[in-house]
Amino acid sequence: MASRNLAELLRCLVKGNVECILVGGMAGVMRGAPVVTADVDIVHRRETDNVKRLVRVLEELQAVYRHDDRRLRPTESHLMGPGHQLLSTRLGPLDALGALDGETYAELVGHSSPLELGEGLSILVLELSKLIELKRNAGRPKDLAVLPVLEATLELTRK
Repeated sequence: MASRNLAELLRCLVKGNVECILVGGMAGVMRGAPVVTADVDIVHRRETDNVKRLVRVLEELQAVYRHDDRRLRPTESHLMGPGHQLLSTRLGPLDALGALDGETYAELVGHSSPLELGEGLSILVLELSKLIELKRNAGRPKDLAVLPVLEATLELTRK
């Protein structure tokens, strides 16, 4: 059920015309890695019209900040910055990232390609080699733990 909800979350972003790149664990899953993830991570284009579209989608998804009992909703000003907006939505957790390891949408788009979501919809997904690089740079235990699986998947896809 959770994976179906996360897939629906992605479809909502696409249907809302939000320019974003799928990164993180879900990008690995979409690229064929046998990993489990419980959230969706995106890097969105920080441009006024795109951020307005993202805010509309987040309102439809009833997004609020995680770990904040005040149930604050993200605003355009929050989403225009480079920081990480860690959100809960009615379809599951969503991390809207203004940048990843200092790299913006514009810098990551060249390391991404579209993948089908079904229903004639597609989303930009970070290439596996770039995902591996970013996870290695992050150096967090959870990122380092998944590296062997991502690297093996990359090797298989190159054959």
